[in-house]
Amino acid sequence: MSSGVGSTEPPKSGGLGFAGAGAGRFALETRNQLVGLFGIVERNMYLTKRYFLWDLAFMVWTIANTLTIVFIARAIPGITPAEENTAATALLVGATIWAFLGIIFEFMTETVAWERWEGTIEYTFMAPLSRFVHLFGQGAYAVLYGLIRASILFVAVAAFIGIHAPQANYGAALALLAIASVSFIGVGIMTSVLPLISPEKGAQLGFVCQGIMLVVSGVYYPVSVMPEWMQWISKFSPATYALRGDRASILHGTGLQWADVWPLLIIAVLATPIGLAVFRVGERHAKRHGKLKRAG
Repeated sequence: MSSGVGSTEPPKSGGLGFAGAGAGRFALETRNQLVGLFGIVERNMYLTKRYFLWDLAFMVWTIANTLTIVFIARAIPGITPAEENTAATALLVGATIWAFLGIIFEFMTETVAWERWEGTIEYTFMAPLSRFVHLFGQGAYAVLYGLIRASILFVAVAAFIGIHAPQANYGAALALLAIASVSFIGVGIMTSVLPLISPEKGAQLGFVCQGIMLVVSGVYYPVSVMPEWMQWISKFSPATYALRGDRASILHGTGLQWADVWPLLIIAVLATPIGLAVFRVGERHAKRHGKLKRAG
């Protein structure tokens, strides 16, 4: 007999109905956020396609700039050809990772600037899309685009100079770079708030932060040659561990080393929520002071 007046059965609880409705709303919201994530990535693909010739010109400049660095290995006196090859490879790994990191910082720092250029900043910031998904979409595309550019750069310069890396473990190097990318995105989110706070000079200040990371991370030299206080600061830079691990993988064929992985994981776990919190503060500041849409 069904529950009701005169029924001996206990009344059925509506808890399962509420739970089912909650799960349905969660699934719908997750789907909407994923659609928004792929939308951010797709929009950046179209922007890259629109400015492809400019990107090609910058790619040529990046290769030329990297050659000026790698040629330093040939200017070192009194070394054997094998030692010259090792020095050139170490410099090339540093320049390639730095170019990769530069792409991520460029995309993240210019997140707000691109929206202003396209006239879509108000629409984007009012869209039913979480700020985490918005910024992570920017970072995800930057990582994919940066990996393509970094691969082209490494192959082009290695072929031009005649670099040989027979023991290279490229799989381990790419895996470590992928892990480091999460940390780079977290740090990039912090710098992406700068154009919100200062529409005039915020983007330039983001590149200042990038330059500071260049100095302390040992991009073109071992961290051990720096003063002790700078070596201490380098421990907080994800580029330090990416460079150390990738150089070991390319030069000596080593696999993923836990000593390089765990600091990157910790930095990623800490940098991402801190970056989002900083961005939210900057977003509220920009809206309160009318800087959201202002370009100067």
